[in-house]
Amino acid sequence: MIIAFIVVVAIIYIMQLFSLQVIKQDYKASADNNAFLYQTIHPARGTIYDRNGELLVFNQPAYDLMVVFKETQPFDTTEFCRILKIDPDYFKKRQQDIKNRGLNPGYSSYTPQVFLTQLGFEEYGLFQENSYKFPGFYTQRRTIREYKRPNAAHILGYIAEVDKKDIAEDDYYVRGDYIGKSGIENFHEKYLRGEKGIEILLRDSKGRIKGKYNNGDNDRESVPGKNLKLSIDIELQAYGEELMQNKLGSIIMIEPSTGEILCMVSSPTYDPAILVGREFGNGYISLANNPYKPLFNRALTGTYPPGSTFKTTQGLIFLEEGIIQPSTIYSCWGKSAKPNCHDAAGRTFTLVPAVATSCNAFFSKGLISMLENRKKYKSFQEAMNKWRDHMVGQGFGYKLGIDLPGESRGMIPNSEYYDKNYNSRWNAYTVISIAIGQGEVTATPLQIGNLAASIANRGFFYTPHVVKEIADTPLDTLYTEKRGTSIAPEHYIPIVEGMRAAVLGGTCRGANIPDVVVCGKTGTAQNKGKDHSIFMGFAPMEEPKVSIYVYVENGGFGATYAVPISRLMIQKYLKREIPAADKDLENRMKNAVILRNVP
Repeated sequence: MIIAFIVVVAIIYIMQLFSLQVIKQDYKASADNNAFLYQTIHPARGTIYDRNGELLVFNQPAYDLMVVFKETQPFDTTEFCRILKIDPDYFKKRQQDIKNRGLNPGYSSYTPQVFLTQLGFEEYGLFQENSYKFPGFYTQRRTIREYKRPNAAHILGYIAEVDKKDIAEDDYYVRGDYIGKSGIENFHEKYLRGEKGIEILLRDSKGRIKGKYNNGDNDRESVPGKNLKLSIDIELQAYGEELMQNKLGSIIMIEPSTGEILCMVSSPTYDPAILVGREFGNGYISLANNPYKPLFNRALTGTYPPGSTFKTTQGLIFLEEGIIQPSTIYSCWGKSAKPNCHDAAGRTFTLVPAVATSCNAFFSKGLISMLENRKKYKSFQEAMNKWRDHMVGQGFGYKLGIDLPGESRGMIPNSEYYDKNYNSRWNAYTVISIAIGQGEVTATPLQIGNLAASIANRGFFYTPHVVKEIADTPLDTLYTEKRGTSIAPEHYIPIVEGMRAAVLGGTCRGANIPDVVVCGKTGTAQNKGKDHSIFMGFAPMEEPKVSIYVYVENGGFGATYAVPISRLMIQKYLKREIPAADKDLENRMKNAVILRNVP
């Protein structure tokens, strides 16, 4: 029995020793952390340029204050707080938060933890002079973003400290790391962030650094992030933001032959430098509390009634489905002539002048003819779904897939929607307002800007995108392959002619630029308050170089604000300057104030 007892005790001891020395890593980690200091080498984030090679975003050196709690000793916290310009209460709270495993699941008293991020040069210098007074604390170099211009904030986006969700989704990140939260910084995070390196330093029994472990052979260099060249023309972007100051709305300009976005203005906007450094929190709160919502990207996330710009899509559908021919005549009188036209009651139109004058009745009657056509469609539902399929084919109802986060899909109703909302008791007159871009239909400025590009191309488009080049990496084929619409190219001819006629003598004569053949279509979207001012167009008519969409909330008729702003933007891009004859117009647009009252 004694022998058996000794054997059992020996086995227990052996198992425990095996567990401590082989299976469990706690004591090994403790020993290693006593002997080694592992310092993360943060990579430089990729820089960002505009399409002409102008530097937009780069890096500046910054420093994080790190702490290894196992190495700390009693010190003068008052002096510590004075040097780093922090409140003593914040010092205590920060210690508690780091040690809270609920907030910081990777916490260990033996491993470096981020105590403060992005020290300014003054705090860094003072701390370095006095670091011997604060054992266990040391600084670690990293970089922060710097901006050359106060423009394109919604495109560029911002970076911020990772949260628990970020860490859980990607083991690349640890507490204290930074990640792109919006814009390009977010969408292309994995290209921009690079790869971390590591430096292993050897310490003596008192924790003093004695040099690199193994002469640095076990160190790993960081790999900088990839540089990006945007499709954005920053001069054009800045000019658009200036024209849209003190207004709510957006401007989208696209190069039709590539789908590259030349500018994407969302107004109001903000200086991206506000969301950098130790003052990030205060800056973000200020922007978030602004009643005009400058953080909201209206160009991608905003959904609006497209108004009369939508009539071009209706004409294309009616032609494709054989409902009308370019010579088909509809009149502006009778029961089906509603919604009424603004100034054409009693007149008759074919397709080209209907586009040019923005005749409500023509497109309303076209939709009725399609939905009530029982020779071609068995029911309202079948006709309605065919209409919706063509709308989806032209880039509506779903996200286009731009290389930015936050895109909305808009709303294109189908028969199931109307069956549900009208108990299957609906007809062509129930939905007639969708023919003129009102009612249930909504679209993003990006989608209408893409419509202008697809009309310019006579039936195809490239997915709109803001990144032109990624260093040493090809673009995703989503942005380089043509996407055809469901409409045959020949049906675009009368629509383009109508848009040209609108500029020469129709609803958007203000967009008629000498020596530039502009095609356009105005819109005036009804609203609870003052109507929204809209223009969609492209130039030149043949071999188009630019398409444009301007949406000014509460701006009234399309010709009041959207058309003159478009005129100026097209000239700025194609001519690089505004002619003397349009300087008064430029000043008037820059100085106009259209901000609805916000409670």
